[in-house]
Amino acid sequence: MAAIKRTVGERVFEVFNYFIMTVLCILCLYPMWYVFCAAFSDPTYMYGSRGILLWPYQPYNVKGFVLVFRNEYLIRSFLNTLIYLGVGTFLQMLLTTMGAYALSRQNCYWNGKIMKVIAFTMYFQGGLIPFYIMVQNMGLKDTYSGIILPVLVSTWNLIVMRTSFGSVPVSLEESARLDGANDWTILWRIFFPLSQATVAVIALYYAVYWWNNWFNPSMFLKSKTKYPLQLLLREILIQNDSSMTSGSNMSMVGQESIAQYKLLVKYCVIVVATVPILVTYPFLQKYFVKGVMIGSIKG
Repeated sequence: MAAIKRTVGERVFEVFNYFIMTVLCILCLYPMWYVFCAAFSDPTYMYGSRGILLWPYQPYNVKGFVLVFRNEYLIRSFLNTLIYLGVGTFLQMLLTTMGAYALSRQNCYWNGKIMKVIAFTMYFQGGLIPFYIMVQNMGLKDTYSGIILPVLVSTWNLIVMRTSFGSVPVSLEESARLDGANDWTILWRIFFPLSQATVAVIALYYAVYWWNNWFNPSMFLKSKTKYPLQLLLREILIQNDSSMTSGSNMSMVGQESIAQYKLLVKYCVIVVATVPILVTYPFLQKYFVKGVMIGSIKG
């Protein structure tokens, strides 16, 4: 079969598209590459350098990572993030799945009206101050529950999950009921396996939310031992909190090098906080794309 001959305009348009996409890729990837190179660079050269960095300054240095992992707050905050991510994602998926199943059933009374009320909360909310007062009056400040319980269900994710469950043929549910299955069995044995792509993308949404979550913890947490990783990272980078790199942790670098290693530790903390999600995401990308398409096509 003969190849389709393209016009000059089409070729120019294709070259222009490749050029724009290449520039966008460089703009997106270079900041991450810069931080990675800086984390392994010699702090003396890195402290006094400016401009573009394409490769780590030699001699290569890993003392920044040694300082990071010697800090008790960082290890604790990493464990806290895993707790928030594990418990929060599990409870969110449980409630979202059960709520979506109930609202997707045609025999559920007032399911349309209930969905309108739920969708209303996605556009109109009480505001930040009432939210803070509610958490405070419930006695949830400075607790793990105060971070997890107030945000257990996302309206958008509930709608997407409900749409996916609504696409399951009614005949499957009727056949299961004829065999004596109840709603619990139908949900977990039929609907949940048939909606694996959507379930995976919703779980990914929730997990990424917990991994990046810092705003609510910054309002409700006072104890540093309960900080998630991103909140600790924010204090180090934005508020210039030097407790990460002070005291006994800096005894290994010498008094004259403290300022240089403080800068190095900041880059190392960014790498430690970013690498896990970057490594995990490619394995879930296929579910992410498929789940988004399911949620966007069916309405």
